[in-house]
Amino acid sequence: MPFPLTQVTIKARTPKNKNDSIVKISTHLFTSLGLNKKLQLNIKLGKKSIQTAIQPVDLDPKNLILIPENILKNFCLPTQSYKFQAIYRDELLTLELGPVIGLVTDFPSTKQEEPHFRTIHAFCEELHHGITEIGGFFYVFSYEEFLNQGYYLINGKWRSFEHPIPDVIYNRIHSRKIEQSVPFKQFRKRLETMMIPLFNERFLSKWEVYNQIFQEKYLLHFLPKTKIYTKEHLYELTDECETVFIKPVHGSQGRNIIKLKKEDNNRCTLQTSIATLNDNSSHQYSLDEIHNLIKPILHNRFYIIQQGIELLAYDSCSMDFRVLCHKNLNNHWQVTSIVARIAAKDEFVSNIARGGKMLRPLDVLRTCLGPKNALEVLTHMKELAVETASTISNSQTGITGELGIDIGIDQNGKPWIIEVNSKPSKNFEDGLGKIRPSAKALIQFCTLLAFDTTFIKEDS
Repeated sequence: MPFPLTQVTIKARTPKNKNDSIVKISTHLFTSLGLNKKLQLNIKLGKKSIQTAIQPVDLDPKNLILIPENILKNFCLPTQSYKFQAIYRDELLTLELGPVIGLVTDFPSTKQEEPHFRTIHAFCEELHHGITEIGGFFYVFSYEEFLNQGYYLINGKWRSFEHPIPDVIYNRIHSRKIEQSVPFKQFRKRLETMMIPLFNERFLSKWEVYNQIFQEKYLLHFLPKTKIYTKEHLYELTDECETVFIKPVHGSQGRNIIKLKKEDNNRCTLQTSIATLNDNSSHQYSLDEIHNLIKPILHNRFYIIQQGIELLAYDSCSMDFRVLCHKNLNNHWQVTSIVARIAAKDEFVSNIARGGKMLRPLDVLRTCLGPKNALEVLTHMKELAVETASTISNSQTGITGELGIDIGIDQNGKPWIIEVNSKPSKNFEDGLGKIRPSAKALIQFCTLLAFDTTFIKEDS
């Protein structure tokens, strides 16, 4: 981080009268922030700035700032105590407090009851606790209600209020369809006008990711051969490979995938997670029959066909590794979590949504490869994930701060890049009530976006 931040405690004070807008700041903090006898300045919180008088006084604790309730109300903050990060910008005569972090998602509308944020509900609570602990303000909102209504966790319940204008917004919209809708695009335009950075702004497509990685010579060696699905490519890849996978370009959670395995008579067995297809894994099909089976599923949608790799199995079950990568305060990619995903019996995809389970990666690799090789493969996997994350983020037009990278390990211990996800599931690490490393990394990246104006200008 190219600048120092100071953690401060904010407490509301009752003004003596309606004209009382003095902000009282401890003499210790006044000096350490470098306010240098300034008695009039701007206080900025989120994207809103208020000019006010300040008064240094002896206060305990030494990092305390007393802000009149009416100013907190102008910032759209509930009247209570807060921790914030702070920096004084002398050239602007501005004391910045933050970060104010908004998470945009889609969830069922509710007037009477508490909202439920679907698959990320518990993660939203985790982010709230993590941000509150180190300093900042976090809320969740629907893009339709931006600047009208948000939800803030108070006393264990999500309460509705008019929220402050955020420094940064984290996109956790659940649906590609919503992201492509006119209302969401209008919301995006509004953020651009207000110069509010939105990161992980959209879902990635498998074909887009493949082409971005394909351009990087170092990574090409770890990429299964992949083509847009056509009848010709079906014949071509099944001729070259014992196993192929057919996947929707815009799919997720292991849905709508077909696995073809070539048999001795040039016919193929088929396994699928598509409910409308007859998944009879013992039946053998000609390639023409397979193509005719698939045609009604396509509905003018893009699918890819991908080389199947003979990956390590665990207890005779399919297995891959989900590696979470995040940007940190220094804007560098780092691995924050790795789990081994073991497919359910008779499943060929390892997604937790399809009954898979999680195990510690080193334990699994030791069982499959032995202690020495396990450490080497784990290290290689981390390096490959960071390199992949860097390549993908450098190829995007928007801001990317989080990626889930699925890696498979073949029989020789070589890693393969299977998939990259810009909206990775939050159900992988075992939180046990703690703030997980991935959540801490997200908070760090939001803090960087909130305070480092140079970074925002370069990446927006």
